[in-house]
Amino acid sequence: MADEEARGAERMDVSPDLPRTPQRLASWWDQQVDFHTTFLHHLAQLVPEIYFAEMDPDLEKQEESIQTSIFTPLEWYLFGEDPDICLEKLKHSGAFQLCGKVFKSGETTYSCRDCAIDPTCVLCMDCFQNSVHKNHRYKMHTSTGGGFCDCGDTEAWKTGPFCVSHEPETAGTTKENLRCSLNEEVIAQARKIFPSVIKYIVEMTIWEEEKELPSELQIREKNERYYCVLFNDEHHSYDHVIYSLQKALDCELAEAQLHTTAIDKEGRRAVKAGAFAACQEAKEDIKSHSENVSQHPLHVEVLHSEVMAHQKFALRLGSWMNKIMSYSSDFRQIFCQACLREESGSENPCLISRLMLWDAKLYKGARKILHELIFSSFFMEMEYKKFFAMEFVKYYKQLQKEYISDDHDRIISITALSVQMFTVPTLARHLIEEQNVISVITETLLEVLPEYLDRNNKFNFQGYSHDKLKRVYAVICDLNDCYVLRSLTYFTLFYSCNILIRYILISKPTVWTERLRMQFLEGFRSFLKILTCMQGMEEIRRQVGQHIEVDPDWEAAIAIQMQLKNILLMFQEWCACDEELLLVAYKECHKAVMRCSTSFMSNNKIVVQLCGHTLETKSYRVSEDLVSIHLPLSRTLAGLHVRLSRLGAVARLHEFVPFEDFQIEALVEYPLRCLVLVAQVVAEMWRRNGLSLISQVFYYQDVKCREEMYDKDIIMLQIGASLMDPNKFLLLILQRYELADAFNKTISTKDQDLIKQYNTLIEEMLQVLIYIVGERYVPGVGNVTKEEVTMREIIHLLCIEPMPHSAIAKNLPENENNETGLENVINKVATFKKPGVSGHGVYELKDESLKDFNMYFYHYSKTQHSKAEHMQKKKRKQENKDEALPPPQPPEFCPAFSKVVNLLNCDIMMYILRTIFERALDTDSNLWTEGMLQMAFHILALGLLEEKQQLQKAPEEEVTFDFYHKASRLGSSAMDAQNIQMLLEKLKGIPQLEGQKDMITWILQMFDTVKRLREKSCLIVTTISGSESIKNDEITHDKEKAERKRKAEAARLHRQKIMAQMSALQKNFIETHKLMYDSTSEMSGKEDSIMEEESTPAVSDYSRIALGPKRGPSVTEKEVLTCILCQEEQEVKIENSAMVLSACVQKSTALTQHRGKPIEFSGESLDPLFMDADLAYGTYTGSCGHVMHAVCWQKYFEAVQLSFQQRIHVDLFDLESGEYLCPLCKSLCNTVIPIIPLQPRTINSENAEALAQLLTLARWIPTVLARISGENPTIPVLFDQGMGDSTFEFHSILSYGIQSSIKYSNSIKEMVILFATTVYRIGLKVPPDETDPRIPMMTWSTCAFTIQAIENLLGDEGKPLFGALQNRQHNGLKALMQFAIAQRSTCPQVLIQKHLIRLLSVVLPNLRSEDTPCLLSIDLFHVLVGAVLAFPSLYWDDTVDLQPSSISSSYNHLYLFHLITMAHMLQILLTIDTGLPLAQVQEDSEEAHSASSFMAEVSQYTSGCIGCDIPGWYLWVSLKNGIIPYLRCAALFFHYLLGITPPEDLLTNSAEGEYSALCSYLSLPTNLFLLFQEYWHTVKPLLQRWCADPALLNCLKQNSTVVRYPRTRNSLIELPDDYSCLLNQASHFRCPRSADDERKNPVLCLFCGAILCSQNTCCQEAVNGEEVGACIFHALHCGAGVCIFLKIRECSVVLVEGKARGCAYPAPYLDEYGETDPGLKRGNPLHLSHERYRKLHLVWQQHCIIEEIARSQETSQTLFGFNWQLL
Repeated sequence: MADEEARGAERMDVSPDLPRTPQRLASWWDQQVDFHTTFLHHLAQLVPEIYFAEMDPDLEKQEESIQTSIFTPLEWYLFGEDPDICLEKLKHSGAFQLCGKVFKSGETTYSCRDCAIDPTCVLCMDCFQNSVHKNHRYKMHTSTGGGFCDCGDTEAWKTGPFCVSHEPETAGTTKENLRCSLNEEVIAQARKIFPSVIKYIVEMTIWEEEKELPSELQIREKNERYYCVLFNDEHHSYDHVIYSLQKALDCELAEAQLHTTAIDKEGRRAVKAGAFAACQEAKEDIKSHSENVSQHPLHVEVLHSEVMAHQKFALRLGSWMNKIMSYSSDFRQIFCQACLREESGSENPCLISRLMLWDAKLYKGARKILHELIFSSFFMEMEYKKFFAMEFVKYYKQLQKEYISDDHDRIISITALSVQMFTVPTLARHLIEEQNVISVITETLLEVLPEYLDRNNKFNFQGYSHDKLKRVYAVICDLNDCYVLRSLTYFTLFYSCNILIRYILISKPTVWTERLRMQFLEGFRSFLKILTCMQGMEEIRRQVGQHIEVDPDWEAAIAIQMQLKNILLMFQEWCACDEELLLVAYKECHKAVMRCSTSFMSNNKIVVQLCGHTLETKSYRVSEDLVSIHLPLSRTLAGLHVRLSRLGAVARLHEFVPFEDFQIEALVEYPLRCLVLVAQVVAEMWRRNGLSLISQVFYYQDVKCREEMYDKDIIMLQIGASLMDPNKFLLLILQRYELADAFNKTISTKDQDLIKQYNTLIEEMLQVLIYIVGERYVPGVGNVTKEEVTMREIIHLLCIEPMPHSAIAKNLPENENNETGLENVINKVATFKKPGVSGHGVYELKDESLKDFNMYFYHYSKTQHSKAEHMQKKKRKQENKDEALPPPQPPEFCPAFSKVVNLLNCDIMMYILRTIFERALDTDSNLWTEGMLQMAFHILALGLLEEKQQLQKAPEEEVTFDFYHKASRLGSSAMDAQNIQMLLEKLKGIPQLEGQKDMITWILQMFDTVKRLREKSCLIVTTISGSESIKNDEITHDKEKAERKRKAEAARLHRQKIMAQMSALQKNFIETHKLMYDSTSEMSGKEDSIMEEESTPAVSDYSRIALGPKRGPSVTEKEVLTCILCQEEQEVKIENSAMVLSACVQKSTALTQHRGKPIEFSGESLDPLFMDADLAYGTYTGSCGHVMHAVCWQKYFEAVQLSFQQRIHVDLFDLESGEYLCPLCKSLCNTVIPIIPLQPRTINSENAEALAQLLTLARWIPTVLARISGENPTIPVLFDQGMGDSTFEFHSILSYGIQSSIKYSNSIKEMVILFATTVYRIGLKVPPDETDPRIPMMTWSTCAFTIQAIENLLGDEGKPLFGALQNRQHNGLKALMQFAIAQRSTCPQVLIQKHLIRLLSVVLPNLRSEDTPCLLSIDLFHVLVGAVLAFPSLYWDDTVDLQPSSISSSYNHLYLFHLITMAHMLQILLTIDTGLPLAQVQEDSEEAHSASSFMAEVSQYTSGCIGCDIPGWYLWVSLKNGIIPYLRCAALFFHYLLGITPPEDLLTNSAEGEYSALCSYLSLPTNLFLLFQEYWHTVKPLLQRWCADPALLNCLKQNSTVVRYPRTRNSLIELPDDYSCLLNQASHFRCPRSADDERKNPVLCLFCGAILCSQNTCCQEAVNGEEVGACIFHALHCGAGVCIFLKIRECSVVLVEGKARGCAYPAPYLDEYGETDPGLKRGNPLHLSHERYRKLHLVWQQHCIIEEIARSQETSQTLFGFNWQLL
């Protein structure tokens, strides 16, 4: 390589004739006649030299050479003077009206919902913040790259097209200055330079020769250097490419990964350099290793080094052109002109067309540069954007066909640029008028889809190629909607066409020219051809006998229907803009439908008769013949008919479609078949056809499709009902539902399945009839507005249950702009209820909107219908109302649909209703159900409401609707004939129909109301409001309501009376047995919680002292616990078999004062005896509080191990590390804590007082030191059973009281060793070793750290120290402390003594050794815990195992605590921060004087390192604030160690009394300096030694490194209120290890605020030989493996633990509706919820992250989980 570089350097000197400076070179070019040839000659000389080392380039050197030798001379030649000065002038001479910022992946984009013409109109962050839209309703998204900012485009915005920066008035100093014109010389030079540059870029980009350059570039001697170049594709996986490269090139994994990453990013890379033969061999090897049965080989080429160099430089030259064009509109126009100019005498198209046509063959990096060129030139100039669009449409078919054969994503295809052109309204209309773009798109689709057409010329996607059809689908994208930056899924080409047409149609024209009308109709006819191929596609036949073997593919057809929905609606809306156009379109659509209905015209007819009415129709049965759910033509016709009705143009329809040609029965037939199919599927007649049909039926009625499927079928039936004779229409319905026989004659069958089938079909038919006559909330069908339609949808959704905003929006159909209209009406019908700490805000329906509830709302699913009915009946019952749910008064039909109501009072309808009622009364009949009756009642109610409405609006003689009379007629002339009213009266008396009684009563009352309206004179004023008439109607109902109210009140009074009597009896009993009651109340009652102790009896304040001779008694109670596994009870005793608490031990940084402190991944050499003062890493032990027998737990754990060996899915926990889920609460655990009872400790007060005189601190210290040093004289006995001679001198610590050690059962010892080993293993991250001397150290450390963590949490929440502990915390601490006492007995006492000596060496300098740490560098609470727990080891002797007596312990604890407390006071005062704003106390207080005096002494001992000029009050306040956390921890420790009841002030939230209570409980004076005064003679030498420690003095000099007290309480980082600030921050994030422009997956650490590059190979690290992602590696250092991250782009929180475990968690950002938005799918503005963020903080501080992860994984088990290790 060195030789190659040397040869390259020699080549740089090849052309001695060329001028050496850029200015002279530009002048020399100016003297040449042919710039093009000269420029190419220059490039031919320099480019191969600059880009010589392709395999390992020096990028900085390359860029410097390019600038010096090519770009700077070009700029000099262009401007004629210093380019830096010229460009700076251009930069500041004027602003462009168009922003045009091209979005990088990950940048935030904004779309205004109020002002944007369509959702593709977006703003960048800067423009949005400076625009009026920030105060509007807006949506935000993260860009995937490729679009650009529309600020300044007046066609993109209804209002506010400019931000402040691009406003024409403010963009420059004057309007003339707005567009900075260049001088003629520069323009002339640009016209000379740009064509040459562009031609070079195009020629080299599309150059196909691998070995040769174009002749004009072949001026050098050709070398023999080649490159083997590997290209990217979307078929081979990342790992497959790495494997192929390793095998073919015999390279290391890291090198193969480097190549693969570069190929994936840029699209190609040279992987080998050398002679042609060597590169060719490498090519063949790569292809052979990458090819298999299912995959083609990788695309590899061998390119000559000079070809490679020129192609690479061509792209760099494109970037330079981008920069130059950004300075001037003139430059952009010259560039566009050069690109559009066709070469004379050449058959080649213009340069830009050549680039477009070559796009599918280009690699990713080249496409990116060229697309940016188009963005920065054509799309910034409106005139040239039009020319580009015309070129694009000219080659549209070819471009789409090439895209189909391409394997790259559409987002990097030239076809994706369609959105930038077709969404511009004027441009779209121009393309329709001039180039008939709609026809071009639809014809493209038809040309690429012939292989999917069957013999009937219908689409059939059975067995389709998913990948290929995915690209075909993209063509429909150009007809349908897609957000410009949204990633595409599923059939992308079909989707593309869909979007293009939608973009074309997105803005309806206000003025129609004749040419526009003609071209639009031509496009519409072309589009109808696609619909014709879909009409009746994929027909199915009912499977009888045998179940279908393989479910047919159905997703493709349904997905296309989804994408067509908005196109169909938009075509209909365009047609509705012009009445003449609408009628012609209707005619064309009708013709197409009739052409597809030829089979219906066959001669095979059948005659149906009922009630004297006859219908002759085609013989067809859905259950036997072919049927299709896909009918887009019929549904489009229904939509056009509705729009005719809205325009009032139905009367003119006969001019275009003669009535004899209309054939309404044929139009109704196919939608009716579809509805019958749905009914039969519900009746389980098609169950042998498998799940595919059920899925299709689901989508048919789902909100995604129903608007253009199910709803349109109902409308088509309404059209049929309005145009056909009602009796014939009902006969057709009965015949198609195959129910004519069921109503024509009585079917006698005992086949229950058949009866159930008939009943279901009848119910489904009645439901459809209700929809036909009752569903009028479609503008054009009923007299309603779109807002009323939306309101009705919302009302019925909220009748089911209160719903969040997103759930409501999800259940509403979207318009072409992805809007539902929800916000405009929601507040009229519902009230918003804000969310709490969890959950989301919901809307609740207003009471006044309940009157609009319709039980048979046609968009209800079966489940929703049942739930809504139940909820409404329940609500009415609670309000003491009847349970009748009649239909609301429907709106009037439009004139074109007014005859639909005649269905209600026709003969056959009456016959159907009578038949149902008669069958219900017939005890032998089983052809009825209660649901059927409900529907019949509903139809009756609709008929009566319709008649009542008509009678109120017109005189009786004008009302032709006579439902009342028809229903009152007798069913026949027989003697026992009955009318409907009589039947209802009888039904009212049937006991089985008790639930329908209220509805029957309502109907009968409505009959009376209509009767009275019929009988009234014509003088009735027709202006009576509906509400008043309803009041009059319900007068007769008032009596029944009043009676119900009276009964309810009587019941309430009766209950009240009984309760009063019971209360009186209770009081009487208490008075009678007062003595017994009082004594009972004093007894302690046992609570029923898992491990709650009995309440402690009242204790005096005197006994609430934990330390010293006045120590109170230990409160011990008998504990009988229940095992959660075997449910057996057992008393906790030290001699019994062990009971255990499930527990979890984990490393923690929750208290750290040094976030990110380096950590050793293995603790083999770590000494954990002393905890650093910064608490960087601790070991926390938590418990869920659930109890098991040790034996039961061991069996359970073995069973879990066995079951996990048989599991396939991802393991939830690590069994090798002892992990398991608590059997009861499913918390993650990794060990158990043995439950050991507290041993009672009592002190004889007389002995204690006697000892107090003898055992002072001055004697205690020498005694301890003597014991340690081994000076053990004869042990005198001081006390003998409470009596003794006080004249003995005391030389040994044993002489102050001893007792025998506690003997634990083997079972308890075993569990103690198990738990201690677990703490050691997890705390130090080492293999288990029961003999390791560090095990007791880790025991003491976890005790101390757990107490500190719980105290910190209680303080953070402002809760009392003892009164607010959760049961799990209380039980866990109690078990942990008693375990720590027992653990000492399982270790060699000599070892414990050694540890104790090292601990005491901190406060007793006599014991100091080399490894004794500096006083300021350690946490003294850990020292206290370790010293107290280890101190009994001093009593151990070779001959006998002893421990201190209670009285000895009380003094040991007192003096240890006092000594360490004084040391901690010194710690606090030496590290005091003098800059804190503290509340001043009295300067002359006793404490202030003491503080000043003490500090003066300390200042002397520290040689002046600490000044004595700090005010005494400041010292005292600082000391008090700093020591309280330590005192609180000590109080917790001694309470759970000794079981002494704390003072009352520590049980309540009394901030004022807390300090005094702590001092009292811990035997401290409230003026802590009195401690030093009391022990001054003893402590003074210790203080001098402490202060004189060189290490301490060194720490004081390096003031910034010390930990100050109180320690800072950790919290999650501060987040901005507005989420878009985070998005913007992330968009500027650059990966520290990647120089490319692409944004990665930025993730924010909520512990420290670092932004990381997640899920990318560039930032992976190796830990213990394993590759881990950036987040996991960061978590190991920042949170000891536990961390919380915020995925900024996705707005979701991730909790991680260890290397391979994590879960998603709701983000703390909510929209205005109180909902999170994972993935920013809804795009609503998000703001920080401080309550949610606080909850997340508590999850961390409570050490529940591991628990949350385990629970999440338990509830969402997947076969292949997310690879958390690479996060």
